[in-house]
Amino acid sequence: MSDYTIVALDAMGGDNAPSAMVQGAVDAVNANKAIKVILVGKEDVIKTELSSYTYPQDQIEIKNATEVIETAEHPVAAIKKKKDSSMVVGLHLVKDGEADAFVSAGNSGALLTGGLGIVGRIRGIERAPFGTLFPVKTGVALLADSGANVDCRPSHLVQFAKMGSIYMEKVVGVKNPRVAIVNVGAEEEKGNALVKETMPLLKECEDINFIGSIEARNIPNGDADVIICDGFVGNVILKLYEGLAGTLITVIKGGLMSTLRSKIGAALALPALKKTLKKFDASEYGGAPLLGLKGLVVKTHGSAKAGEVRNTIFQCVTFKEQQINEFIRDNIVIEKKKED
Repeated sequence: MSDYTIVALDAMGGDNAPSAMVQGAVDAVNANKAIKVILVGKEDVIKTELSSYTYPQDQIEIKNATEVIETAEHPVAAIKKKKDSSMVVGLHLVKDGEADAFVSAGNSGALLTGGLGIVGRIRGIERAPFGTLFPVKTGVALLADSGANVDCRPSHLVQFAKMGSIYMEKVVGVKNPRVAIVNVGAEEEKGNALVKETMPLLKECEDINFIGSIEARNIPNGDADVIICDGFVGNVILKLYEGLAGTLITVIKGGLMSTLRSKIGAALALPALKKTLKKFDASEYGGAPLLGLKGLVVKTHGSAKAGEVRNTIFQCVTFKEQQINEFIRDNIVIEKKKED
């Protein structure tokens, strides 16, 4: 493998493809000489987009793929039928060792199906969760699972907790991250069957810093660094979080522009307000990796713009440098073998 971190990028996936994908790739390689991006998709379309930019020619490559998996397509059927789609071709680049990571803003279900079927799970990992970083009062927290597995068993959540802890410590730099399970109350007797069965298993884990339950209202406050739940609950939390953040920003802006006096106040407060709001912009933290796969597969928002694409590419560099998959394989899987 090259000294570069090689990121295969789905140039055709997402609402703003291919323009945002190409711009994000260009911005990433212009900022970091150790990155190479393989833009996967329709070669003529990508070349047209690239012609508007100046960038190191040896750091961007095009891999032609003639098909596109659309957002509304059935995930399994799309992966099976569209062998020459940008998503399938990109996933094979990771499987074959030609890329360190694959990033897509396309069909989430297809990416999950392809990630599992083409790249595959690390042996011993039962389920691969989406691990999403999102802003909280104290900085950033990780939510796992944020949508890959809507139904889970207790053993799945335990592995999510361990993989999430490794990710937060190695990629984000949070020492001894606090792990909590989403619940409807702080008391141990509360919760559904899944939570009640998982709780004692998490308490027994010596390699994580488990602090107990967390209620949804305490998540934005930063009361935990790794938040564990099944993918159904996690996706609801994430979508509500994103929707509420967008609504609050709109309401705040509307209030600031409502009168002449408020406009004057807004002009004075604007620099500080922009700095504060930027901290709560989820796109600043990149995409959501599928934790536990043999190679790195990352999902960005379908509405991702160039900045999020760039940040997700940077995220892939850190993931590789910190050898996250090796830590997962050597710590979680070895421990599971001992239990067996």
